[in-house]
Amino acid sequence: MKFGKSICVLNVGGTRYAFTREVIKDFPLRRVSRLHACATEKEVLELCDDYDRDQNEFFFDRHSQVFMFIMLYLRSGKLRFVPGVCELSFYTEMLYWGLESVHLDSCCQKRLDDRMSEIGIDTISEMDVGVSGDDSQSSGEQVHETALTGRAKWLEKMRKTFEEPNSSILAQVLASVSVIFVLVSMIMLCASTLPDWDTAKRNIVEEHRTVEAVCMGWFTAECTIRFLVARSKCEFLRQPLNIIDVIAITPYYVTMALAQAGVPDAGLGVAGVVLRVLRMMRVFWLMKLARHFLGLQTLGLTLTRCYREMVMLMVFVFVAMAIYSALAQLLEHGLDLGTQNPDFASIPASAWWVIISMTTVGYGDVYPVTVGGRVLGGMCVVSGIVLLALPITFIYHSFVQCYQELKLRSARYARNLSVELLQ
Repeated sequence: MKFGKSICVLNVGGTRYAFTREVIKDFPLRRVSRLHACATEKEVLELCDDYDRDQNEFFFDRHSQVFMFIMLYLRSGKLRFVPGVCELSFYTEMLYWGLESVHLDSCCQKRLDDRMSEIGIDTISEMDVGVSGDDSQSSGEQVHETALTGRAKWLEKMRKTFEEPNSSILAQVLASVSVIFVLVSMIMLCASTLPDWDTAKRNIVEEHRTVEAVCMGWFTAECTIRFLVARSKCEFLRQPLNIIDVIAITPYYVTMALAQAGVPDAGLGVAGVVLRVLRMMRVFWLMKLARHFLGLQTLGLTLTRCYREMVMLMVFVFVAMAIYSALAQLLEHGLDLGTQNPDFASIPASAWWVIISMTTVGYGDVYPVTVGGRVLGGMCVVSGIVLLALPITFIYHSFVQCYQELKLRSARYARNLSVELLQ
């Protein structure tokens, strides 16, 4: 379009913004930058609600305060909800201007997920706000490139590739390779405990060492790269899964160094036992699968949010176990009525019977023989069922909410990935 003036005015909900033609051409929001390429007034009206040729003013019937926050985001790189504005309304405005929920700060992303799960919707499509898919995706990519430039942009891309498996095709490929190495490492760890493993290991020692070296090389490289591209190195080292990675990898290199020095594990005494214990920490690498499976993610998030309920459950069980174990020891052994049960000789020994009775496991290795003990056992079983059921409702509702949030997030990643594949 041939602009009549060098100054273009954007009127968003009554608030006017003046920009030069050069700024409009390279504007981070593609809905605005596309105005420069319009050849006719009809094309202009497809992007805005009205146009004044004399004043060279473009009218957008949108929320002015939300657009002001979006402008602040373009300047500072941080986007948060406008106080007093519904989260869904704000998100609708974001989609109109070409932004996605990933541009929100993490706290606001959680608020949006909570709000969408409350009303039972998975996503708000661009068609609901009159935005084409190409416009939204191109604008989102352009805004992201504006916020991150140079080395920071490359580091953020690498971080997402290794930390967010659904963020891109390359991230999914690396995630699949990582899962394969985890499974191979777990199979070897389980096989190493078999009775015939030492004989088989001596026969194929070179193949065993090669497979173990390749697996450890992959885990070491992955952990190192994730550390180098992490936003905060201290926060990275405080995360439990990263601590497990370091603890599980270190024994391999310590063992290799000692082997080169000619010192076997058996000659290390207590240090050798510690190395073998740390080597068994590899089993916790299965927790890495939580990055790739929605069910494990939901379980972890639920346990994190319900730690108060879990503590309350443990308190209930501990108090009941203390009371019933003391009574069981008294009725079965302490009254000296001629039928002393040796299995209840002490309160700690009785506590084992109480816990398996409250959880309705009942191994049958320990059981009461007196009438009073059996009555107490029935009360113990019934009260255990009631006590264990009390916090379950809170945990269940939290589990459903966490599942809905993660499903919404997964749906957005899948939609972005499908657009990337089409491009």
